[in-house]
Amino acid sequence: MTKLPLTFYTRPDVVQIARELIGKYLFTRIDGVLTGGMIVETEAYCGENDLACHSHSGRRTARTEIMFHEGGVAYTYLIYGIYNLFNIITNVADKADAVLIRAIEPTEGIPEMLLRRKLDSPGYKLTSGPGLVTMALGITTKHYGTNLTGNLIWLEDKQQNIPDEQIIASPRVGVAYAGADALLPWRFRVKGSKWTSKAK
Repeated sequence: MTKLPLTFYTRPDVVQIARELIGKYLFTRIDGVLTGGMIVETEAYCGENDLACHSHSGRRTARTEIMFHEGGVAYTYLIYGIYNLFNIITNVADKADAVLIRAIEPTEGIPEMLLRRKLDSPGYKLTSGPGLVTMALGITTKHYGTNLTGNLIWLEDKQQNIPDEQIIASPRVGVAYAGADALLPWRFRVKGSKWTSKAK
């Protein structure tokens, strides 16, 4: 097991990190059960000038406070009163950059994921969206601030190199309110993967 070190997360370019997370593996050990898979879709958010980012212009709230932490911790929050979303804080303290994990290809603990998702078979709906990933992996708002180099939630490099021509860069999903920033090609996904979210 080769966990990603803290230095992976504390680098300054959140867009590069979001791209490099494609092909890395995300794991959880919740209640002693290992679940996880290969990351196939991410989105980058830059705290400094990105109107789509929760922390843009230094906006600090009870929800966003963890974003101003040094990189390598989890930022989890609830949307629509239903879905927990899992983000990885990057950069040094006070920069407030983050990468949203939008989809994984499940590889470990699939029976447990199916139970959590209340599904009978591991079709693409199992982990093909940011709210589905967290449900399958057991991630909730309770994991806000979790150290990602520990043993509860972590990422690994299994040397799964995804060539540039197999990665699609496109605008992020659901951020039309951000004006020109909504058009930034900061969503990365594996071309042809059935596990990526279906949002265009």
